[in-house]
Amino acid sequence: TLITPVVTIVSRSHADRNVYPSAGVLFVHVLEREYFKGEFPPYPKPGDTSNDPITFNTNLKGYPDRPGWLRYIQRTPHSDGVLYGSPTAEHVGKPTIIEITAYNRRTFETARHNLVINIMGTEEFPLPYQAEFYIKNMNVEEMLASEVLGDFLGAVKNVWQPERLNAINITSALDRGGRVPLPINNLKEGVYVMVGADVQFSSCLREVETPQNQLRCSQEMEPVISCDKKFRAQFHIDWCKISLVDITKVVPVHNSRPDPGTGVLPDIGEYNPPSESLKSRDYFTDFLVTLAVPSAVALVLFVILGYSMCCRREGVEKRNMQTPDIQLVHHSSIQKSTKELRSMSKNREISWPLSTLPVFNPVSGEVVPPIHPDNYETTSMPLMQTQT
Repeated sequence: TLITPVVTIVSRSHADRNVYPSAGVLFVHVLEREYFKGEFPPYPKPGDTSNDPITFNTNLKGYPDRPGWLRYIQRTPHSDGVLYGSPTAEHVGKPTIIEITAYNRRTFETARHNLVINIMGTEEFPLPYQAEFYIKNMNVEEMLASEVLGDFLGAVKNVWQPERLNAINITSALDRGGRVPLPINNLKEGVYVMVGADVQFSSCLREVETPQNQLRCSQEMEPVISCDKKFRAQFHIDWCKISLVDITKVVPVHNSRPDPGTGVLPDIGEYNPPSESLKSRDYFTDFLVTLAVPSAVALVLFVILGYSMCCRREGVEKRNMQTPDIQLVHHSSIQKSTKELRSMSKNREISWPLSTLPVFNPVSGEVVPPIHPDNYETTSMPLMQTQT
């Protein structure tokens, strides 16, 4: 008996994980591949290191996509995935359940668990002074690493000197309309980092607003910033793209919306739908206009062309009758002479063309003059003369 192997795709579910981010503060959650490797079968060969390609799918429970404030990135199937975003005050007190599904691209098995995001409110939200930096030498997943983000916040705190400093949001430059970089080493796509503080902007951050630096930015030149050296060792900041916002001075704009009403249509009488029985339509006129008329015009043109080419043809006999006899005799004599000359030229001997004779000795390399016999007829000489 032939036994056919059966492949079963298994889906495993983990227990829910609870996280407690704060509104207005950057939230980062890493989806570690090592956490899911134990749920998948090992390599068939003993001793091999399991390095299965694993990808993740994240969505809000009961919906096909994530919430608007939450983003996800995974560069390759062999790297960890990252959920990140900045929740707002309207999400406080509303648990957000994210379904995370891990796919093993080798065995086609899945593992699933839920991530429960409990957004907490803070009295400090929002921080009044917010600055957004554009870092040119970083990708978003590199900037989301805790040690890299901590180094950047430390440099900002050293320059700004606030009492409270939080990372508010991180956005890839590609999400702001940036272009995908060329596949060259050390060429990054860039990332925007927004931070908030509770004190006024420092003089160093205000230097970009001076007329000299504004002129240099308009000429696509780097502005002169005194504190740039504190970032330059690790972060290359484009100071022309820095944004400083004091939300205490921002005037809120209220859009006037029309009254939605009750949602009930007014009573304007009964609705009379169209009749179910359709009236018959005669398409004979459409047929005449579409096919018959062009066919009739084409037939008339064909008849006129045939009459002009066949019925009004003069013919050879009519042409000869209108031609003088002396002209016909002269034409006939020319044709006879031409035939006679052609027949004579075929019978005479044709000398070998001089262009095909060798003009040098292939052994010694000496030039050999062509042979000119005395009885050589000049009338039979070819057009190409002797090569010298």
